This record gives sequence, structure tokens and C-alpha cells, in this order.
Amino acid sequence: MDAGACVAGAHPAWAPLVAAAPRWHVIAVGKAAAPMLRACLAGAPAPPATALLVAPAADSSLPATVEQLIGGHPVPTDGSVAAGERALEIARGAGHDDVLLVLLSGGASALMAAPVAGVTLADTRATTARLLREGADIHELNTVRKHLSRVKGGRLAAAGAARILCLAISDVLDDDVSVIGSGPTVGDLSTCADALAVVDRRGGRGAFPDAVVAWLERGAASQEPPTAGWPALRRADTRVIANRSRALAGARVEAARRGYDVVVETDPVAGEARVAAVEYACRLRAHAAVRSRACCVLSGGETTVRVTGGGRGGRNQEFALALAGPLAAMTRPTVLVSLGTDGVDGPTDAAGAIADVTTIARAAQLGGPGLQACLDANDSYTFFDPLGDLIRTGPTSTNVGDLQVAVVAAKDAR
Repeated sequence: MDAGACVAGAHPAWAPLVAAAPRWHVIAVGKAAAPMLRACLAGAPAPPATALLVAPAADSSLPATVEQLIGGHPVPTDGSVAAGERALEIARGAGHDDVLLVLLSGGASALMAAPVAGVTLADTRATTARLLREGADIHELNTVRKHLSRVKGGRLAAAGAARILCLAISDVLDDDVSVIGSGPTVGDLSTCADALAVVDRRGGRGAFPDAVVAWLERGAASQEPPTAGWPALRRADTRVIANRSRALAGARVEAARRGYDVVVETDPVAGEARVAAVEYACRLRAHAAVRSRACCVLSGGETTVRVTGGGRGGRNQEFALALAGPLAAMTRPTVLVSLGTDGVDGPTDAAGAIADVTTIARAAQLGGPGLQACLDANDSYTFFDPLGDLIRTGPTSTNVGDLQVAVVAAKDAR
């Protein structure tokens, strides 16, 4: 999915707005920030007064007038803090008649941080890493992040007086704009008590930095109201311009063009990766049972992994590994790929992995560690790498969650 094309397609929504303003400013943050910003600058009726890019890497194709800050992902870095502080400065400096355009995509929560008073970057990093290891989903993770930040949960929009339009590419299953990038322009309904409940579920308060727990406990005790009621946020409008449904629609067109019977799963693939894989296998067998022609099953979503071992991998690789056993029992040749649309699966250089009916047998021939041993160690990367079944796309400059593509051969195929 071309993130720049998505911004260009939304031109009628934002171009007249910036054309009518005496000055306009743009902040692009996330894994798709660079192509989104390029398309915005190309289609804008006049140059912005201020342009900020916050991304995992610099982009040499952007004009020299664009300020570029490099943040960290999946845990924030010093660059993330600098990016959050600069974004707040831009918001505060924009006048009442100005327009601030925010181009938001997945990864923004880590790439742009501004910790609350008394909470350090080290505290934020430790909290994020712990939640990830415990298998927190994006709603849980961002609930905590929003209450430890001065930029998330609508706080960026509330920092100044300008009118704000946010165009978001969603990597969230339900396209909840308060969760995408932790909702810097969207009022939040969650509270510090909700964030504490996540901490309690995901390791307990003793597993998190004292400063983080103390901040959340003070907020919960004072019954601090959600930011969703802040009057300042009435000036902000946030719209989703692309999501997993759009990606699945494009995949469906291509699969049909190639002659497959196409099935698009409407329910997202979510939950613990190894559990979701077993459920997915049941659905795959059901689709194959009622189709004699070759079929292509498409789905999307985002699973989680509770890390208990010391291996390497990501949620897509673990999903494919857990599916290899059920695939081996399929009566028709079947292959599946699960990958992150951003080109990054966990802390690895792979986007995901391929599994088919021969995966277990081929691995046994190589004499490497068995499937169960790799699952127990969260070491899916080590399992798939010798097979040549890791998918390496490199960063794709977009992010609409994960995609799964399964192909089941025709009933009479050999």
C-alpha cells in the first residue's frame, strides 16, 4: 500500500483547509511518515511555515526546509524525546488562525515521546519493553503510554490554538483513532486507573519502574478526568485514510486476477500468536472443505507474543511456526505467509515467514531444533532461517498491521 497515494487521495479533505489558512504547519510521524509528507508537500497549494518529519530513518529526498528527527522503535530513544518536545513547540507556536496538519502512521507511539514530569526516558523504555515481553496488545500498551506522555492522548492538539486535521494510516484492528499512534490529536477515554489495571495484569506493579507506578497511582487516586472532555480538542479532527481493509481489498483483486477462489476473513487474526494459529488452521480447513478449486484465503490483524524464552523472532514468525503442525496434516498442498506490512517483525530483519505442508519434514532433514523446542524458546527465526522461509522485504514505509495469505491447491492437485 502506497502511503503517499493515500494522502494524495485525501487531497480534497486537507488541501482547501491549508489553502485558506494564513499559515499552515505539518508534522509527519510514524513508519509511513516520509511518503506521506512527500505527497503532502507535492499537493499543497503553498509551502508550509513549518515541516517536521519524525521517522525511523532520515529521507534525503525531502526538501532541506523539512526538519527531520529520528526516533526509536519499538521502544523510545533520546531522538523520540526530542521529537515529542519539538512537536509540542510547533503546536504551541501555531496561531489561532493557523492550520496544523498531522500525518500519523503506525510506530508513532515510540517514535515521538515526551515523558511526564518525574518519569525518565529510561523509565519509559523499561515500561514499554516489559509490556511487550508480557504480550500486551496495542490497546493495553498505548493505554499506559498515553498516561506517561505529554504528547499522547490528545495532548499535542491541546498544546496550542491552531485548527488541527490529522490524517491517519491505521495499524489498529478496530481503527480506533485514540489508539493509532496513541492518539496525539484525539481525546482519550481511559484513565490512570485503567493504565494501572494493565500494569497489574502484565507483570504487576513490582515489575515496573517506581516512578511510573507512583505517577499512575497518584493519577488514579486523584481521579484525574479523561482528556476526551477537554474543550481544546474540539478544534481537532482526525480521519483514517487507510487501514487493513484497504490492504485486503487490494490483495483480493490480485488473487482473483491470478485465478483463485478468494476468501477474505472479516474477523481479525488476534490474540496470542500460537493460539490464534490453531484457530486459523480450523478456519482454513473449513474453507478448503467446501471448495474444490484452488483458493486463496486472506486475513489481517495483529497477534501478540508473551516472551518466556531467549530466542529470536516476531509475532508473524511465531504464528507461522505454530501453524506448521496443523498444515502438515492438511490433505491438500497448502502454503501460508504471515508478515508485517511495515516489513519488520519483532526485533529481527524479517517481515515474517512462510509455512507449508512440508515445513516440519524439511526442518527434520536439516537436523536443527524441533518445532516445539523453538516455540518454547520463542525462537521462530532460528527455525525458519535455515529453510530459507523467512521473508525479508526491508522497511516498507507503510503500516496497516499484519497480513496472512494462505493458498490451498485444487482438490485434485498432487
